[in-house]
Amino acid sequence: MTEATQTRPTSLPRTNLDIHYQVAMPQPQSHLFEVTLQVKGWQSAVLDLKMPVWTPGSYLVREYARHLQDFQATGESSLVWRKRSKNHWHIETAGATEIMIAYRIFANELTVRTNHLDTTHGYFNGAALFFYIPEFERHPIRVTVIPPSPDWHVTTTLPAITEAANTFEAADFDTLVDSPFEIGTHQLYEFEVLDKPHQLAIWGQGNADPIQMLADIQQVIEVEADLFGGLPYDRYLFLLHLSAQGFGGLEHKNSCSLIYSRFGFHIEERYNRFMQLVAHEFFHLWNVKRIRPKALEVFDYEGENYTPSLWFSEGTTSYYDLNMPLRAGIYDAKAFLKALGKEITRYLTTPGRSVQPLSESSFDAWIKLYRRDTNSDNSQVSYYLKGEMVSLLLDLLIRAKFNNQRSLDDVMRQMWQQFGQPEIGFTPEQLQTVIESVAEEDLTDFCNRYLDTTEELPFNQYLEPFGLRLQPEDTNPLPPFLGIIVRSEHSRELIKFVEYGSPAQEAGLDAEDELLAINTLRVKASELSDRLKDFLPGDTIFITVFHQDELRTYHVTLTEPRPTSYQLVPVETPSPSQQKQLEGWLGAPWEAIV
Repeated sequence: MTEATQTRPTSLPRTNLDIHYQVAMPQPQSHLFEVTLQVKGWQSAVLDLKMPVWTPGSYLVREYARHLQDFQATGESSLVWRKRSKNHWHIETAGATEIMIAYRIFANELTVRTNHLDTTHGYFNGAALFFYIPEFERHPIRVTVIPPSPDWHVTTTLPAITEAANTFEAADFDTLVDSPFEIGTHQLYEFEVLDKPHQLAIWGQGNADPIQMLADIQQVIEVEADLFGGLPYDRYLFLLHLSAQGFGGLEHKNSCSLIYSRFGFHIEERYNRFMQLVAHEFFHLWNVKRIRPKALEVFDYEGENYTPSLWFSEGTTSYYDLNMPLRAGIYDAKAFLKALGKEITRYLTTPGRSVQPLSESSFDAWIKLYRRDTNSDNSQVSYYLKGEMVSLLLDLLIRAKFNNQRSLDDVMRQMWQQFGQPEIGFTPEQLQTVIESVAEEDLTDFCNRYLDTTEELPFNQYLEPFGLRLQPEDTNPLPPFLGIIVRSEHSRELIKFVEYGSPAQEAGLDAEDELLAINTLRVKASELSDRLKDFLPGDTIFITVFHQDELRTYHVTLTEPRPTSYQLVPVETPSPSQQKQLEGWLGAPWEAIV
């Protein structure tokens, strides 16, 4: 890593301490990484080791230490050690200056935030595998990987130490955490963009076309680099895992980890979604990895790092992950507006938007976003999703005022210059000041309404200057409103969600009830909408369920239909100004857009 990292205060002088990890996997079918830590030059009577409880980019305490087993500590002989807390090991060194720690990590969770080891590959994240030594986080760390087979190779962005096989050096612990490893027989593609080397590593079988993927990724890199004025790294790695149903990504300073459905590439809409994922994680190398909220300027790996600004770090990035493939020519303006309509639909069909403000959603990420339950959609809104909506409004506000001569792009560039390049964390007040300087207006009222309260977002007010309006998309008559979502699982029709205040909730239906019948006739999840069309708003129906194995029947009075999807459509008689504004926003003639 060539960029400066965050300053971490320390009361100890820099020493000749040598920290060297060895990661082996002699029996990959056991899902156990065998890790040894060799510490040379230790001068204290005790050695404290701590394992992170979370990893940057995924705001949940995941308790990585729960996967650790078989801990041992030796000097010239076995050393006395004890656990001081869930993630803290305390070792009495008995005067030893060279200490060897051995442990194993169970790795059988295939996500971008965790570790996975089987007979086909090994993948690990630094936070989920390695200890840090408190107050020595700034020391360089070497890592040697011992693959189980000679045909397995190692891919990471850490620089290799040429005189030692499969050995790499991290400048400090933050860099180690920020540098995932892929070990196996994965496909590895080398390519160059803007005179800098890039790699795409693909593990797993599927229907991806690497040639098309590489060409489109290159376009995404170029348009995002153009926005910020260049690439802030020496080289970059895309790690892609193909799985049965996975979806997600985790950003790093010089790489990203992606997981996607193995057969999700031949259908255009699903391929576009993958490219949005790529654009999202790549955009993060600026927004969040370098343009960071103040609370994330120095990582505390032992607990929650609270900030109300994830709406900008993640939500604004989500807005750009729709926009960047458009600019890159991967899809056209019509596809962009269709995708944006789906995002607005997700937002407007989330009841929790009327309960949780956006800033609170960010602050409470640690206890809510990644810990969903049957009431989540009633009580919360995603800062990714609402942050994307607010970013859309801000972009349209600025564009309309300055006839597309300014936009949210200018906010991103100014945030990059003021906070990203020097890697100085920003406060919510500083972020608002930057947005106001670009918009040339006081946005206190805007921020109070749309960040700190649950007031509805006035989409049509901001879309009108661009000749667009939002309207329900449903063309067929909608059924009366009941207020439940039902899924078929193992030949049972299970109610997965009951909307607060809906007819179903007021009658007493509950999530996880097994739906059996309407008016004594059996009903399946796939038939529910059509069955409800047989009734009118105001009708009372009898719904029979198993509630915790008890047969119950509820009287439910249906209400007026609710829209289930929304679309962006042109106004009937757009003015020349509206047409010009839309063309300036989406980069295509009015006729081609609408």
